[in-house]
Amino acid sequence: AGQVRRTPCTITPTCPAVFHLTTYTSAMASQTACASRVVLQASISSATTSSASTRQQPALKSAGASSAFFGNGVSMRSAVRLAASKPVVTSATATFEKMGADVANKTYYPNGEDSANANKKWYIIDAEGKTLGRLATVVANHLRGANLPTYTPSMDMGGYVVVINAEKVQVTGNKNSQKLYRRHTTGRPGKMKVETFDQLQARIPERIIEKAVKGMLTKGSLGRTLFTHMKVYAGSEHPHAAQEPVDITEQINKKLTQLSPNN
Repeated sequence: AGQVRRTPCTITPTCPAVFHLTTYTSAMASQTACASRVVLQASISSATTSSASTRQQPALKSAGASSAFFGNGVSMRSAVRLAASKPVVTSATATFEKMGADVANKTYYPNGEDSANANKKWYIIDAEGKTLGRLATVVANHLRGANLPTYTPSMDMGGYVVVINAEKVQVTGNKNSQKLYRRHTTGRPGKMKVETFDQLQARIPERIIEKAVKGMLTKGSLGRTLFTHMKVYAGSEHPHAAQEPVDITEQINKKLTQLSPNN
């Protein structure tokens, strides 16, 4: 009795609390926009007058823009002062013109003259009594140029390799009868032909070495070009005596550390 009943306050657009909150939000937004404009003008003037590199922009953002937009406690004047005090880095063009080209740290990459066919070396290997896999490894390395200090995987830096006595190559174990070679005479089903190592060696002995080396070369246009630099012949005669090929047969059973770069 005699008490005043208090009703909960309902916030309306005309409520004083809402008016003060809106005014405070607008003031903070205008202050943030003003700070961002000052930082932007400072960055533009600094880039125009001193020709600073792009390394100055992250420093400006970390010093000024972060304080203006995220409120990390750094004042606007401090942000502009820190951005203007960053050291100016000279451009790459000015350094190159002043000191010249850095020849010592330039990465070597072969040009067209280094990989020209006229400058390639010729090698010869006698396959008589040699193991197929070890023979193919030496041939593939010399085709790619892996024996040279200028070896580049994406360039044709190797030489030409001549293989003679292809019919006298050997395999270990029971591969003479167990190793199979498959081919397709046509593109129709049921036309696949299978033959053993002995059968293919009696029919086309050159194909055994060709298939072994081709599987060790890179796949693509480069590998197809390198494959044409291998010349395989049955017998000891070959038509490349004018190129004076270097005999590298002795490298087949040598370790990689024993190989000479000259060969």
